[in-house]
Amino acid sequence: MTIEFNVEGMSCQHCVSAVTHAIRERDAAAHVSVDLTAGKVSVESSASVESLKEAIDDAGYTVVAVANQ
Repeated sequence: MTIEFNVEGMSCQHCVSAVTHAIRERDAAAHVSVDLTAGKVSVESSASVESLKEAIDDAGYTVVAVANQ
């Protein structure tokens, strides 16, 4: 399943790395794509939406919206 998160607070490649690492700690096989300009994180994962959202929050970023694709 692919989930798209609108995320606030990401501004650089360190942010991309931190979010990607946090998600992969929950699901090592996750495919993560980050669009800094749009503030979007697209994740293909078998982990729950809540688990992925918590991972992003735990990395220090704010999820403002979630859309399943």
